[in-house]
Amino acid sequence: MTNFLKSNDTGILIIRIAVGVLLPFHGYSKLISGIDWMAPMLNEFGIPPFVGYGVYIGEIIAPICLLIGFRTRIAGLIVAIDLFMAIFLVLREKVFTLNAGGGWTIELEILFLLSGLALFFTGGGKHSVSAKSRWD
Repeated sequence: MTNFLKSNDTGILIIRIAVGVLLPFHGYSKLISGIDWMAPMLNEFGIPPFVGYGVYIGEIIAPICLLIGFRTRIAGLIVAIDLFMAIFLVLREKVFTLNAGGGWTIELEILFLLSGLALFFTGGGKHSVSAKSRWD
């Protein structure tokens, strides 16, 4: 039990579970309501609108990969890029604002972004389905 309580692998598993369970809700919302609203923002920066479909990879597929520990490094990087783009394209005006409760307006997005980066650098740990892969 002592090894479990002092295990980096257990900490990595908890981060994977947090991102893998919570982020797909954001992707599911976009799956239900669509992503047509993204096209004007993408066009504003000269990005083709079809790139918006990447949100499904970043908010549904990659988090599921994180949850099970499959190609954790790649999935973490995809999540980080997805959230960076969300902040840059949608929330850039809110970067220096606080919400009504006094928290940072984009704290959830930053938390997902940094968690994705952390998993990119750590890999999935020993509690992952592809722990022996160099991409984990």
